[in-house]
Amino acid sequence: MSPNLILTVFLIYTLLLFVISRITSKKSDNDTFFLGNRTSPWLVVAYGMIGASLSGITFISVPGWVGETQFSYMMVVFGYLLGYIAIATILLPLYYRLKLTSIYTYLEKRFGFWSYKTGASFFLLSRIIGASFRMFLVVNVMQIFVFDSMGVPFWVTVSIFMLLIVIYTFRGGIKTIIWTDTLQTTFMLLAVVISVILIIKSLGVGFDDIFHEVMDSNYSKMVFTEWQDKRFFIKEFLSGAFIAIVMTGLDQDMMQKNLSCRNLKDAQKNMISLGVVLIIVNFLFLFLGAVLYIYASAKGINIIETSDDIFPSVALKYLGPFAAVIFLIGLLSAAYSSADSALTALTTSFNVDFLNIRKRNDLSVKQKTNIRYLVHISIAVILIFVIVSFRIINDQAVINKLFTIAGYTYGPLLGMFAFGLFTKNKVNDKWVPLIAILSPVICYFISDNSEALLNGYKFGFELLILNGMLTFIGLLIISKKKNVKENL
Repeated sequence: MSPNLILTVFLIYTLLLFVISRITSKKSDNDTFFLGNRTSPWLVVAYGMIGASLSGITFISVPGWVGETQFSYMMVVFGYLLGYIAIATILLPLYYRLKLTSIYTYLEKRFGFWSYKTGASFFLLSRIIGASFRMFLVVNVMQIFVFDSMGVPFWVTVSIFMLLIVIYTFRGGIKTIIWTDTLQTTFMLLAVVISVILIIKSLGVGFDDIFHEVMDSNYSKMVFTEWQDKRFFIKEFLSGAFIAIVMTGLDQDMMQKNLSCRNLKDAQKNMISLGVVLIIVNFLFLFLGAVLYIYASAKGINIIETSDDIFPSVALKYLGPFAAVIFLIGLLSAAYSSADSALTALTTSFNVDFLNIRKRNDLSVKQKTNIRYLVHISIAVILIFVIVSFRIINDQAVINKLFTIAGYTYGPLLGMFAFGLFTKNKVNDKWVPLIAILSPVICYFISDNSEALLNGYKFGFELLILNGMLTFIGLLIISKKKNVKENL
């Protein structure tokens, strides 16, 4: 691809985002930024959340996973649906009944000040590392395949992306994100579908032929019955359910979109429909992965260093200019969706959970808005710093561990919310931060030594469940059998 063509695609796509931002941010205020004035159509929210749920990891990594884990990831996706049902029936009614802006406000109402700050802090840590990692995966691909040849430094690439995201989310916030997500979802899905069509055309076969070849191959294996295997289907299914609960239901980023719906019923319809659609969409990404490996084998392509390279390598080097443009658009969509909603959610959480901006009667509306602007920009700078740091580290093992550690921090949130919902005990609030820190540390030790301690057992995603259980037990130890207020 020529630099001029790349720049043209980039500018046109970005212009579309700015047009949407311009329309959605008219007459915006803090309530618009935080909750979209609670007027978001649930169908639009549900469709847009597909792209937000996929992010850059799904777009780049999931097709590559097929070479190592086959279609076993589908068991995790089936578990997602169970998790989304739990969110719709347990968590969303709670959030709407309490009229929450930040979902971590519940922890203050249920446990106290330190529990509240602990939950919000763990979200900030998780989202900053997680969003940075997701955006790093996508921007790094663009840097290697596109911007390095143009002589653009990585930090400049990241800074440009983040600056554009700041500008188009600056005023409209979640109301803008709801609509830009629809655009990004559309282009990510189109990139996958068109890529499959172009590969099939290049191979000179029909869709029925490639479908049967995929399903008859080892790539399509979903169910692994070895209980010690990380891919054991029961572990994967249960893990998927809990991953959905914590990374959607206990995540301000994802819940902020649900809380922008007109009412609880609409938010519940959004959650259930999202779970069903994600089954189809993730199967499509896995199918693409199998097709990519079949194509690479048929064409004698052996230039892939890591599984993450297979999709960009084939799309940018072997399928022609049209496929490269389509892939680039999908990649741009993944890059923007990995950071824009995270930036908005982090701004919301910091303003509400730490600055208590919505309850500050000593500040004028203009002062509150200016504080929100400052927080928004500051968090963007932090994200740039973390993303660039990943490139400087240049050690995939270290980066993966950082991402894993960020994932561990959702375990304490799971334990805290579960304890609050399913017990009436009152905890000794000042000890909650210690419990929340010890649980992931213990989990990390168990995971690192599980084969020796547990007769060869290898932990996978289910480590999240153990993390939540340890937090729950810890809270039980520091609790008193004194009933909390029934209205919680």
